[in-house]
Amino acid sequence: MHQRAGREVTRTYWAAGAAVVLAVLFAVGATVATANGPDGRGDRAALAAPALYSPDAGFARDMAVHHQQAVEMSFIVRDRTQDEPVRGLAYDIANTQANQRGMLLGWLDLWGLPKVVADEPPMSWMQAGEGHGGHAGHGAAKPGALMPGMATKEELERLGAANGRDAEVLYLQLMTDHHKGGVAMAEGCARQCATPAEKALAQGMVEAQQSELKLMEDMLRRRGAAPR
Repeated sequence: MHQRAGREVTRTYWAAGAAVVLAVLFAVGATVATANGPDGRGDRAALAAPALYSPDAGFARDMAVHHQQAVEMSFIVRDRTQDEPVRGLAYDIANTQANQRGMLLGWLDLWGLPKVVADEPPMSWMQAGEGHGGHAGHGAAKPGALMPGMATKEELERLGAANGRDAEVLYLQLMTDHHKGGVAMAEGCARQCATPAEKALAQGMVEAQQSELKLMEDMLRRRGAAPR
């Protein structure tokens, strides 16, 4: 029974990850095509870097931070349980989000923009593009968390101290919250970002993380628990 559940998790995660893989391939192709241009000389207008406070730049900065915490939580839980489905999911999330984070930071480098802007509040790019409270429907960041969906320092400490089923359930609950916040951010970029490659990557994130949310709900149910 356990092996069958593990195979089901792997198949489900593969389907979820396929959208991200396709988005990454599209993003790379679009970036190369834009850089080269139809005549090989490049299109200066298309290559114009996004503005410092644009949705394109703000999403890249915020999602890079958001992804970093997902990677951190995934490495924590791999040391706190021997459950192969959870460890496999954690590995795949860490690997996928680390790669996506690298792409986002790489774009900032290509655009000549900083990775951190001291006077830029988190999520301000969404508020600027959709009015104040543009992401309010997905909930504000809880006290002690930098952005919606992110875990607090205390929650990360609880995860690091848990073992076995307790660690599995807490990780799945924290990652469910994390994905909901991430989906809201990616939906915002899919609507507001102007860079085609980044919009494609954001839409791929939405589709993959929505699939992962269903997977994690099922994994929680198998453990007699539910999302918070």
